[in-house]
Amino acid sequence: MSLEAEQESLERMINIFCKGHKHTQPPCNDCSELLAYAKQQLQKCPYGDKKPTCRQCPIHCYQPEMRARVTEVMRYAGPRMLLKHPKQALRHLMHDKKQKPHSLPHK
Repeated sequence: MSLEAEQESLERMINIFCKGHKHTQPPCNDCSELLAYAKQQLQKCPYGDKKPTCRQCPIHCYQPEMRARVTEVMRYAGPRMLLKHPKQALRHLMHDKKQKPHSLPHK
């Protein structure tokens, strides 16, 4: 899955979470901050477009607080993605089923 597709999925999930929790004018400041942080971390990913899903990744690049926030968003928005963005949700689920990498890619 490309980094752009990963960012798009994340943005949609954060928007679903934000609207579902009735935050002011989604995305609210907290959710915008989380999205900006997540996009920044994605851009630094050493796997690039060969990046596994975060759950499968041997590298945990999020700070613990941000990782907990993203986990909360994904638990809430993941099932709702199937209704709102089914193609993207299925693509993400299929990507998640791929074998996880054991080491960093060689450059």
